[in-house]
Amino acid sequence: MKWLFLFLGACAAAQTLPPTPAEQRGKKLIDAAVRALGADNFLKMEDRVEYGRAYSFYRDAISGRDVATIYTRYIAIPPGQSATFIGQRERQAFGKEEQSAVLFTENGGWEISWHGTKELAKDRVERYRETTLRDVLYILRQRLNEPGMIFESRGADVFNNQPVEIVDITDSQDRLVTVYFNQSSMLPIRQVYKHYNPQTKEQDEEVTLYSRYREEGGIMWPLQIHRERNGDKVYEMFSDTLKINVDLADDLFSLPAEGSDLTKPPKRKK
Repeated sequence: MKWLFLFLGACAAAQTLPPTPAEQRGKKLIDAAVRALGADNFLKMEDRVEYGRAYSFYRDAISGRDVATIYTRYIAIPPGQSATFIGQRERQAFGKEEQSAVLFTENGGWEISWHGTKELAKDRVERYRETTLRDVLYILRQRLNEPGMIFESRGADVFNNQPVEIVDITDSQDRLVTVYFNQSSMLPIRQVYKHYNPQTKEQDEEVTLYSRYREEGGIMWPLQIHRERNGDKVYEMFSDTLKINVDLADDLFSLPAEGSDLTKPPKRKK
């Protein structure tokens, strides 16, 4: 039994170790980034609407483009579940009249069009879930004080001729995201993470670039988001209009009622 007590004692000691200098600096950089994004205004942001143009790519060639309106609402996360529970609902509407949409909630994902409502494949929902949980802007808004979250500075460097501070963010489930913050503004401009691809049996590298930040409602938000997978462009969003805290209607994040007119988008405000 003596070895068991020694083991438990070692575990307890490991859990109470003080943060390393790199972790202390990493936390200071993260706090500076939250202030740059809007401090309490950012942390208390309830919803957001982005309107612009969305592009999808296949092997670096455009495979789809459309006018897009992205509606996002943050929701409360059950205690102790922030590492797995998606604390936001998102409606991606396409076309000037929003003729079609993709809806993601904490319960799954659906495609909505005049044909009807269709549940999305599990792998697509899982990709959205993992992308959201690893997104630095989501992490700073919804997972900042999550138990087991570690922010570790990797020091300063230069990226695209911009002096940057680099921080590794690791959660309790060993998800690792490396984020590049502009050294002057402290706004995130790049993030990188790897994850296992069950189809190829290899690690995919996911890169997101954030640019063209704009202030709205006391919050700084990127109007351009660019995503790459293994060096190939896969998605780009250029927003022309950004609105914060507009009190979005519940209908936007609910499946249409049976018999409703699916050619008309739901009302936007309560």
